[in-house]
Amino acid sequence: MFRALIIIIFSFLLFNCSNKTTYSGKILNQEDLNNINFKNKEILTAKLGVPSFVDPIENKYFYHSEKNQKKSIFGKKTSYNFIFVFEFNEYDKIVNSSVYDLTKSKNNIDFIKDETKSEVVRRGLIEKVFGGVGAQQELPTTP
Repeated sequence: MFRALIIIIFSFLLFNCSNKTTYSGKILNQEDLNNINFKNKEILTAKLGVPSFVDPIENKYFYHSEKNQKKSIFGKKTSYNFIFVFEFNEYDKIVNSSVYDLTKSKNNIDFIKDETKSEVVRRGLIEKVFGGVGAQQELPTTP
């Protein structure tokens, strides 16, 4: 029994001390970051691959890249966390590109004080429980 406890404690300490690096999204190297000025959608997808998210309404491609390093259970550090946004025109040419560094802006989040009004709060208890049971709505008439 004592031997099993020692083995469990030793294995916990051994695995806890190892460094672990995890990547999320597109794995970028320094060469990719230096040559980020692309001209059109074809060159962009050839170099960076399939985007993390495609916005078909505004015709934008989003690429996410994140690197985390974990040294122990409590010590997690984010090395970088970027979002690259590329906007295209109707001819698939890049008209605008932006880079957002989420590691710097993680602590600068402002919460909005506005609240959505809830009609459920204004109704009485019986209406909350039974909803619109028995309520009649007048249908619009067409001439």
